[in-house]
Amino acid sequence: MSFLLSLAFKNLSRYRRRTMITAGALAVGLIFFIFMDGWLQGAERESERNIIWYESGSAKVMTSEYLDDLKTMPLKHAIENPDAVEQVLEGTGVTTTRRTVFAGEIFYGEGSLYVKVVAVDPQTDGKIYRLSETVAEGRYLEPDEQGVVLGEWLAQDLGIQVGEEITIRTRTRYGAFQTFDLIVVGVLNSPNPMINKGTAFIPLSLADELLEMEGAVTELTLYFPEWQNPESKIQSLQDRLSVLPGLTVESWKDLARDFLMIAQAKSAGSGILLVLVFIIAAVGISNTMLMAVYERVREIGMMRAMGMKDGAIRTTFLFEAGGIGLIGAVIGVGLGVVINWLMVTRGIDMTALMGQMDIGYRVTGIFYAAWHPQAIVGGFVFGVIAAMLFSIIPSSRALKMEITDCLRYE
Repeated sequence: MSFLLSLAFKNLSRYRRRTMITAGALAVGLIFFIFMDGWLQGAERESERNIIWYESGSAKVMTSEYLDDLKTMPLKHAIENPDAVEQVLEGTGVTTTRRTVFAGEIFYGEGSLYVKVVAVDPQTDGKIYRLSETVAEGRYLEPDEQGVVLGEWLAQDLGIQVGEEITIRTRTRYGAFQTFDLIVVGVLNSPNPMINKGTAFIPLSLADELLEMEGAVTELTLYFPEWQNPESKIQSLQDRLSVLPGLTVESWKDLARDFLMIAQAKSAGSGILLVLVFIIAAVGISNTMLMAVYERVREIGMMRAMGMKDGAIRTTFLFEAGGIGLIGAVIGVGLGVVINWLMVTRGIDMTALMGQMDIGYRVTGIFYAAWHPQAIVGGFVFGVIAAMLFSIIPSSRALKMEITDCLRYE
């Protein structure tokens, strides 16, 4: 066995150009695979973080009626006594903030757009959400002011600048039309496109007065550390809130069910893409391995004529192909990890290319990759094994030829 290994190693060094070409084909395939897999994993994980940080928190408390009609954001199904809810949740280790979410129409100049308006408590909202960190122009909201903060894409669509006045029309909790004028105090450029393209934020106290909420809110957002088991945590919170009938606790996954369904579909499509990458790499490897073996048919005939067994020859080619696969896998995985590290730490700024495009992920601007050790290890193993497997067929065909035919092979 040591002789066969030694012979395979000598062949690798003897045919350096062919070895590096074959290993290079494998390395390119692995680099592209690791890059694509890390990029897709990163987009999905970044989307999940952006949903929690900018849209939903870890979970939300709302009435069952509000949840059933969530898309219309009905103010009539509000939480009547948020103080009681916070008292029940006290001591559970969760952070809470109150919000009232409703549909409105923004008027500016001769244009108007329907938007989601979120009334927030500026004093507690920052404990859960990171909106104040994304102010691109102006400033964030202050309590009790007649101000509004807009998403950047929304402001651009309406041509609104900080300091200008807009009009919002909506309905109060009891169905009456309400119109009020607000000064734009800030513009947000959030990593979450849902915030940028159609959301306005106003102070909770202002909404309470104008919408006749009388202290009621549509939801209480909850936050708890990501390392805690979400399912068991939410179940324990739901058990506590059972003393207040009609309330439900919904995790961010339940609230972002549409996104998760899209993400699953994208994952399936991404899986197909990665399989195609593997196929392309496999075709490259098989082609170069075929050429490598068929170039040495005469050499195979000579080894057989000197009394070397077919099994030993086949094993030698397996070792040689495994060596080529190992070189290609080391180069490909090594460079792929370096590229993925750059993507994880620095990302790729897609702002100029994407603009206001929504690709389904909750990501805008800079795209970051994520580490996926299983894919990296799997790619390395694939590189070695694939090279060995693709050497079996051509070497077996050569071994089926007569020795004299092998020696005359051109």
